[in-house]
Amino acid sequence: MEDLNELKKIEQYVDQCMKCGFCTFFCPIYQEELVESSAARGKIFLTKQVLKGGQQLSDQAMDIIGKCLLCKACAVNCPAKTQVDRVIVGARAEQVRQQGLPLVKRLIFRHVMANRRLFGWTVKLASKLQWMIPGKQGKMKHLPDFLKALGQGRNIPAISSVLLRDQVQEVNPPWDSKAPRMRVGYFMGCATDFIFPETGLKTIEFLTRHGIEVVVPKAQSCCGAAIYFSGDLETGRMLAYRNMEAFKDLDYVVTTCATCSSSLKDYKVYLPENDKQRKEFEDFSKKIKDVTEFLVDVLDIPPQEFHLRKEFQGKTITWHDPCHLVRYQNIRNQPRRILQALQGSTYVEMPNADRCCGMGGSFSIYHYDLTKKIADRKVESVKATSADIVVTACPGCMINLADHLQRAEMPQQVRHLMDLFE
Repeated sequence: MEDLNELKKIEQYVDQCMKCGFCTFFCPIYQEELVESSAARGKIFLTKQVLKGGQQLSDQAMDIIGKCLLCKACAVNCPAKTQVDRVIVGARAEQVRQQGLPLVKRLIFRHVMANRRLFGWTVKLASKLQWMIPGKQGKMKHLPDFLKALGQGRNIPAISSVLLRDQVQEVNPPWDSKAPRMRVGYFMGCATDFIFPETGLKTIEFLTRHGIEVVVPKAQSCCGAAIYFSGDLETGRMLAYRNMEAFKDLDYVVTTCATCSSSLKDYKVYLPENDKQRKEFEDFSKKIKDVTEFLVDVLDIPPQEFHLRKEFQGKTITWHDPCHLVRYQNIRNQPRRILQALQGSTYVEMPNADRCCGMGGSFSIYHYDLTKKIADRKVESVKATSADIVVTACPGCMINLADHLQRAEMPQQVRHLMDLFE
């Protein structure tokens, strides 16, 4: 019998499933395909059969397991509290253990994303070559499958000509030169560093204005979420150790990426149960705050201190809940409290604001046709608000929402919450 190491670790979650099918009401993929294997119940049943038979995971089985956004809509609504996300990641990790990573992923995860200097250099090179990416009618026949989505009419944001890390100093003192209220680390995240540096600059400016010393460690790496969710636990753990070391001796660690904050908080999940540093990681996770959570729950900034930029005055604003914020971290009220209190704008709640936009990291690369269908539902929700600006707190969601609003020829801007403030 095959030694199914990683699957054995998630057997308890597999056995929790009662086969009630409640997950089918919430799974965005099932709602588009209406196929049993699309829902959590089908994926868990498949995993259970592999465990029972002790056989290897077939390519067909992994295609089914791979078709998951990891949005946790099934998990948070499961009557049995089945941690479906743990099952999916465990199955992917078992495939990596049995077969290794595909060459392209191995190069990207272990040699590019794991090496921040090389990663930055690669992105800078990409910024010089991005003019070569074809428009909506372009063909990319000779590229690997995971890059062909770039030629499927996708609206791709430009890579910044100057990365965030090259625009900020490592230690940023408070503006008023008084003793800082606290020392806070800023975790940039890859997308903010490479694509949305203005969000990072605004965040650092806002925090230093409010008496915070902001530390931006040069040694920080990718949070590891994309790597971990793909089943490469080894590289995910290496990045976890590296980031914890980079952000030690700080009062808090704040990030403007919902995926990063959820990943940093969950680092203890990356580790084996007997890891000697487990307690250290648990303490580290308590310091992690999404920026919306930090502003409301820690700093408790009065509403009158959020000053809307002039370009957004008189606009109607709506909010999209990132999956990694609302379901992974249970952060729902904090961003709304800020937006509803803003002077000079009107806030309108979006129907199904917490419905997944269909991004799912690399899911939208491998399954872009499905992403489009899921995102089209979100576009209809945006349309119902008549809002001028869609605000969120996840760069991945920003990329996907902007893509599909443009595809629908809708005029709404997509902005990070921190972009709104002077």
